[in-house]
Amino acid sequence: MGCLEGKHLVIRADASTQMGTGHLMRCLALAQAWKDTGGRVTFITACQNKNLLQRLKEADFDLHALVHPHPHPGDWDYTKDILAAHPNAWIVLDGYHFDEVYQQQIKEVGHRLLLIDSGAHLKRYYADIVLNPYLHAEQLCYSCEPYTHLLLGTRYVPLRREFLAWKDWKREIPKVARRVLVTLGGSDPANTTLKVLQALQQIEIAGLEAIVIIGASSPHSNMLETTAKQSRILLHLIHDVANMAELMTKANLAITAGGTTTWEMCFTGLPMLVIVTADNQRENVRAMHQAGIAENLGWHKNVDKNNIAGQLGAMMDSQELRQSMSRTQRGMVDGLGSERILSKMREL
Repeated sequence: MGCLEGKHLVIRADASTQMGTGHLMRCLALAQAWKDTGGRVTFITACQNKNLLQRLKEADFDLHALVHPHPHPGDWDYTKDILAAHPNAWIVLDGYHFDEVYQQQIKEVGHRLLLIDSGAHLKRYYADIVLNPYLHAEQLCYSCEPYTHLLLGTRYVPLRREFLAWKDWKREIPKVARRVLVTLGGSDPANTTLKVLQALQQIEIAGLEAIVIIGASSPHSNMLETTAKQSRILLHLIHDVANMAELMTKANLAITAGGTTTWEMCFTGLPMLVIVTADNQRENVRAMHQAGIAENLGWHKNVDKNNIAGQLGAMMDSQELRQSMSRTQRGMVDGLGSERILSKMREL
């Protein structure tokens, strides 16, 4: 088995108001694990958010920010010049816009490629490794090259360092859940967060308070701030969170979107209600509901504040449901996902 010390990892991933921040954040987890083995990491990104870019810089990763957001004709020309400076690097692609042609171009210049893909939406996959850490991954059919290795399921969930620090922590499940964490993704373009804040006003539980995360790419900060000031319950609005793991451990219950954050909640055993905010979340959230690790509130456009309030109140009152959910969650994500991914990369 090879060693990653001194080896280079080049990650090509984006974040925006439209696509959210999940692609970039799960790549950050993989980058941290790679760096912890003594390897070097370079990010190439069309992300335009200054806070996210600063976070990558502070982690001591090399950063190449694309001037134009993807898609752009000059993307590959810019990327291939960077790859040429690291001839033996592993490449990671994370995003639905990295198609068959993009994969082939990377393979043709001699790089090993890991593609993170949660939908099996392409006709053909040319990566050396296809990673899908979602619960429904093994039900999908990937048309791959003979050399492609598939890493499928929650055994391969990569988690950032801040979560791994809580590995041996034990959650207590109170009789009534009074501390709610609200996080609807890094951008939440439809402002589903507002519906949740309105729903919380209907909950008649003494001592209720909510921590509301406003994502780094959210366009609705001002409206949410105004709503919070008018709230009848205690609302804490937090921008551009850097201690998400700590906030999850302090909460009793969460309302979240169906993306990367759900696996972080599983690791911390945080009972959750999930609102589907993007088409690519539908199957994953359905599978999570069937497995007993989340309550599925449905498609964000079809959910109103009354629906949310009803199901939220019921879960807050049901200690038994939250205990069962938390126990199942902790068995689903064990924190060793990045180690398993890097182990496979060493083999190839």
